[in-house]
Amino acid sequence: MSLRPLIISVLLAAANAFSPAVGNSVAASRSLSSSSSSSSSALSMVAVDTSEIKNGLTIEIDGDPYKIMSFSIMKQARGAAKTTIKMKNLKRGNTIENTYRSGEKFETAEITRKPSQYTYEDEAGNYMFMDIESFEEVMVEQKMIEDQKKWISEGMQCDLIYFKGDVIEVRAPSPYVFEVVETEPNVKGNTSQGYTKPAVLSCGATISVPGFVEQGQMVKVDTEKGEYIERV
Repeated sequence: MSLRPLIISVLLAAANAFSPAVGNSVAASRSLSSSSSSSSSALSMVAVDTSEIKNGLTIEIDGDPYKIMSFSIMKQARGAAKTTIKMKNLKRGNTIENTYRSGEKFETAEITRKPSQYTYEDEAGNYMFMDIESFEEVMVEQKMIEDQKKWISEGMQCDLIYFKGDVIEVRAPSPYVFEVVETEPNVKGNTSQGYTKPAVLSCGATISVPGFVEQGQMVKVDTEKGEYIERV
């Protein structure tokens, strides 16, 4: 039986004995990603039209939050242009594709972002996080983290996205620096521009990297796109 849940419970009990001011100081010291804010933030509902949408935007349709995955604009010889949007229902997990007239409006979803530290995975496969402000333990179902779990490792600070009080998404820090733990050696004299090769990162994910990147080196990765940025 894993001792992690017991250890976490002891840590949480100890943390609660401190004053809020001390608690905030501890939470700040545990933040592992300089690119993420250590305080929660909320996004209010705003009306946007088809000309203002962008990938990653979360909108509300019929009471459900949908994240825009991609979109394309089709111009017509006669009449207004049409926008086709592919989006994921963050509550149910299904993906849909709809076409809208130019200028059609949407409501952005009213969401709250709370920085939280990943602590462990329980026996049922659920991911356990600790809110770095309140020290409360939050359970996230595996289906909510499916797209991001390859980037997340124990102790990492992520953002939990809440909609109407429920966690609907987990966002790994981006960009983030990982170690290359496995890749084929660079071929001496290979000067081919654009040559890439697969590389396994310390988090377990595999990405394409330039040929000059070697095992043991650190690389900066865009975890949202799953793409190499640069060697560091």
